[in-house]
Amino acid sequence: MTWSIVARDPATGQIGIAVSTCAFAVGARVPFIETGTGAIASQAFVNPFYGLRGMELLRAGATAQQALDILTAQDDGRGQRQAHIQDRAGRIAAYTGADCVPWCGHLVREGFSVAGNMLAGPAVIEETARLFEARSDLPFAKRLIAALQAGEAAGGDKRGKQSAALLIHDDEEYALFDLRVDDHADPLAELERLERVAHQRYLHYRKVMPRRDDPAGVTDRDEIERRIAQSIAAEAQG
Repeated sequence: MTWSIVARDPATGQIGIAVSTCAFAVGARVPFIETGTGAIASQAFVNPFYGLRGMELLRAGATAQQALDILTAQDDGRGQRQAHIQDRAGRIAAYTGADCVPWCGHLVREGFSVAGNMLAGPAVIEETARLFEARSDLPFAKRLIAALQAGEAAGGDKRGKQSAALLIHDDEEYALFDLRVDDHADPLAELERLERVAHQRYLHYRKVMPRRDDPAGVTDRDEIERRIAQSIAAEAQG
């Protein structure tokens, strides 16, 4: 009932998941990312433990394929599941259960994977992958959204559209982007708008928030505003 892309940006080291579906609040149940551990998208008849237990396995040192093998072996509903995983080393594993609603399938490319079920046809994931590969000039967040938009143009979820989400982590333990469109007539367009809104202030403010190398962050309000203004100006110039 969903299609998604799990990818790592070689330029920044960021890892992200973008997902869209004709169901409510997809961002609450499909994407899982942990900085330094990996990323998991669990979909079709969603089993949240693929994300929760999968992260435990990756954290303990399992490869993406080992984690996926364990998760599916322990799940009597595996035929209705779909998942794709990228581990900390960039290794990718993907699984589409035999009983997922057609069209269903996945593909694995260098640095990313795309998977979907209940789609209009294979062109949905093929176009998602094609656009992602072709637009390496785009910033990572915009590239992930554009890739899903290409898949939507190829037919998307054959039932229609309702929700979308974008989850991206950088070096920090908390998300860089955690954008969710839970119920919208055009969720990917709304997701694209939210990504633009993030550039107005949020992404610049995030630079002064507590970080691993600066656990307190910047707390002086005047200094915060000075740095935000400086960051906004730099982005506008470049």
